[in-house]
Amino acid sequence: MNVSHILKTKGSDIMTVRPSETVQNAAMRLRLKGVGALIVSHDGLTLDGIITERAISDGVAVHGSNIGDLHVADIMITGVFTCSPEDSIANVARLMTHRRLRHLPVMEGGRLVGILSVGDILKYRLDEVTLEAQVLQDVAIAHR
Repeated sequence: MNVSHILKTKGSDIMTVRPSETVQNAAMRLRLKGVGALIVSHDGLTLDGIITERAISDGVAVHGSNIGDLHVADIMITGVFTCSPEDSIANVARLMTHRRLRHLPVMEGGRLVGILSVGDILKYRLDEVTLEAQVLQDVAIAHR
């Protein structure tokens, strides 16, 4: 299976924030939406960076109580790893594990088409294992 399978199931909604917005606004959006990351994009279509809960906590350590007044561009993560809809879920899971990534933007033709989280990968794998177990149970029952 590939990344497009997960995007079909979860949807391809992408929450973005402009680089010029304040970190306070970004943190409020993270809290209200119950997510751990926002894609930073000046136009909502391309990837400028990513702002995560971890980036904000690192920013607090560096900038102290003034963190909320900074712009997202001041603390966003740049050089973001990405994947494509055609990438295999196994390869994406490996990349996220080895690079300790919690969120991975999905790009196609230079445009954002989705975002994956570790939770999305885990849910997919859990559903897959559950289905395999049910099939094996059905086979065992049929052979009694």
